[in-house]
Amino acid sequence: MPTEKKVQEVAEIAELLRNASLAVLTDYRGLSVADLQRLRTELRPHESEFRVMKNTLAGLAADQVGLSDIRPLLEGPTAMVIATAEPVASAKIVNDFVRTSKILKVKGAVLEGQMIPVEDIERLASLPPREILLGKVMAGIQTPLYGLVGVLSGTIRSLAYVLQARADQLGGTTEEAA
Repeated sequence: MPTEKKVQEVAEIAELLRNASLAVLTDYRGLSVADLQRLRTELRPHESEFRVMKNTLAGLAADQVGLSDIRPLLEGPTAMVIATAEPVASAKIVNDFVRTSKILKVKGAVLEGQMIPVEDIERLASLPPREILLGKVMAGIQTPLYGLVGVLSGTIRSLAYVLQARADQLGGTTEEAA
């Protein structure tokens, strides 16, 4: 019979997974408490958390939210980095921490409800921040519009020159009349 505390913990983990834009499963074996605190401190401003959890409870929670694909990854000491905001920033922090610590190991990840391999976390971490990507999209949209404005204003300018030339032909300019 499950205890009330475990049922509550499963519900809490399920809610975290349901709201997560990115969940990275890691093997934290060998990390010092100071390293764990440093990682948590780096993740916190990006609306992410590093959470150690029991594999059985994490598996039950994953089943509740339709992520039973992560069950095979729930072997040995497991902790999850759960990002509720932008996944790229959290992926960069985890990727950098894995490179510098050489102790933390990434087992796999879930991005927007889909399992992704470890290599894709590295690719995700290499993306520029969201603001830069949005800027590039906006520039891609604006560039053709600026071209259209240039073409249209050139056409209007040409029409004005033609009308001015015709007016000059027919009776001179307004300066001659004065």
